[in-house]
Amino acid sequence: MRIRWRRWRSPPPRFPKARDLIERGIRSDYDRPQGTAYLLSTSDVPRNARAANYATVLAAVPDFAIEQIQADKLENKRDVMFYFTGLAQVENIRSNRFLPGAVADHLTSFGGMLTDSSQMSSLRWLEAGATGSYGTVTEPCNYTQKFPHPAVLLHHYRRGDTLIEAYWKSVAWPGQGMFIGEPLAKPFR
Repeated sequence: MRIRWRRWRSPPPRFPKARDLIERGIRSDYDRPQGTAYLLSTSDVPRNARAANYATVLAAVPDFAIEQIQADKLENKRDVMFYFTGLAQVENIRSNRFLPGAVADHLTSFGGMLTDSSQMSSLRWLEAGATGSYGTVTEPCNYTQKFPHPAVLLHHYRRGDTLIEAYWKSVAWPGQGMFIGEPLAKPFR
């Protein structure tokens, strides 16, 4: 039996980008950024399932700036600390400024499939400036338990957990997903 390796359709991340990501995470440590959490309710009904949980975010972190927006994209924001949405492709993410330690994800079937996917790779969030993201690697359906719960993630991250601790506490059924980013970022410690 002969194994054939798939060729990358897009080049793999390079070392300088990885170093920049780690440095972004380190810059965030103990910084207590005063950014905003953006919770987008989109027109994509199946991928917008998580929006039903957005009300709990306000209760979980009442002392943090949170904007719940009915839109398919967020543009030209200078203070993005959290960006949660539900779309297969998210437009104009590079027009925003992500603060060091920022978290972003887009509840879609193959966001964690970093290459060769018909949907946006979670790597696009990191390239735009986020410090961490999460995506599933196989079809998970839109069970919200398989994706980060924004209220749980914000609560634990704001209490001082590292990025990886907060992310994993926020996903009830993590078997089909993958975290990417700088796991030890701790801006709220």
